[in-house]
Amino acid sequence: MGSSDYRIERDTLGEMKVPADALWGASTQRAVENFPVSGIGFPRRFIRALGAIKMVAAQVNAKLDVVDERRAKATEEAARQVMDGELDDHFVVDIFQTGSGTSTNMNANEVIANRASQILGADIGSKEVHPNDHVNQGQSSNDVIPTASHVSVSSAITEDLLPALKKLHEALSAKAREYADVVKTGRTHLQDATPVTLGQEFSGYASQIEHGIRRIENTLPHMRELAIGGTAVGTGLNAHPEFAGRVCDGLSKIFDQKFVEAPNHFEAQAARDALVETSGALKSVAVSMSKIANDVRWLATGPRTGLSEISIPATQPGSSIMPGKVNPVIPEAVRQVCAQVIGNDATVTVGGHADNFELNVMIPVMTYNVLQSIEILANVAAIFVDKCIAGIEANRERCRVYAELSPALATALAPVLGYDKAAQIAKDALVKDKTIRDLVVEEGLLDAKQADELLDPAKQTGK
Repeated sequence: MGSSDYRIERDTLGEMKVPADALWGASTQRAVENFPVSGIGFPRRFIRALGAIKMVAAQVNAKLDVVDERRAKATEEAARQVMDGELDDHFVVDIFQTGSGTSTNMNANEVIANRASQILGADIGSKEVHPNDHVNQGQSSNDVIPTASHVSVSSAITEDLLPALKKLHEALSAKAREYADVVKTGRTHLQDATPVTLGQEFSGYASQIEHGIRRIENTLPHMRELAIGGTAVGTGLNAHPEFAGRVCDGLSKIFDQKFVEAPNHFEAQAARDALVETSGALKSVAVSMSKIANDVRWLATGPRTGLSEISIPATQPGSSIMPGKVNPVIPEAVRQVCAQVIGNDATVTVGGHADNFELNVMIPVMTYNVLQSIEILANVAAIFVDKCIAGIEANRERCRVYAELSPALATALAPVLGYDKAAQIAKDALVKDKTIRDLVVEEGLLDAKQADELLDPAKQTGK
């Protein structure tokens, strides 16, 4: 690197060579060199939240006369550019870094300070706007990064995940109504059981998602408690007494949800229980979606030698060697996403019990995993609806035949003939390859009218 390709920046540890046109400074450059781990950084939604925090902080600091209006205005404008994604190329720190996220907070402070200095007509590196004294005024990485984590997760849930899950719930409910009259055999332990309707099965799926929505919604009050104002250890040292409340109000307006100052700053910084709770709710949704996708996959097995009680849309050729083969690729994608979310939750859980005294030190990886879980669940839920659920068709004849063949229909005979006799009839029907109805009529146990009444699969569904 030639001398014209870099500039010299200084921090408390000494000099650092920083790319000449980079808006970051020495602290960020150290992190870049210390953590060349994955090439993965904080996602856009987190950087958006971080920019918003710095922007609102600049506004509040100006109103509180903590930072002079000239520098505060420039800081506000630079932070707005961060929030809007205009400076994303300058956020270069790996997600696997200092566990407090200090490197990313300083990345933001340096980028905003240098951009604000430019806005004021000064050079990059001049510190006309200082990353610590001005941009980070009233703040610490220890309250900013948890705050950005909560704001980004809350906005991701409300803007992306909940709408996608509600769309999935509506689609499953629509199928439940559409197929309310399609009688089929139930299955428990992968064996024939008493009849249900296809609509009843889909109503169960819809209810799973409805419960999942409520579980996710129940995490939001905790996610909306913000650590901002606690500074280093929760005591609020160097922060104006009104700073936290005003920042929360400003963030509430930007993100259209009610953020509040954490009632206990020591909990808000020392623990990441709200992230653990949220990740657990995401895992529950993933488990539900995986079950639904797997059932859809099984119900559509075939087309000739499987259950084939439903058909799902053909979205792409299924084999590079078998012509005409079509696979349930959308349910398979759903289940892979769910596996990832379940794995992410394990990481978040481990991160959550890495709390020591006044600070959790796995905030970056916990936040990254929760945000990824939200993003991929939201995306795949929408895909599941559009490319699979909406196009499901019932094979009514196959469902009817299976329902009439099921030996579990003999359950209705137990109150009339006794359990033992009903069990023997079920076994004989299998051996003789006959329906329960035909066998009881043939053996004179019931007349045809009684058999039709008692062994009607539809009447056994509770409808």
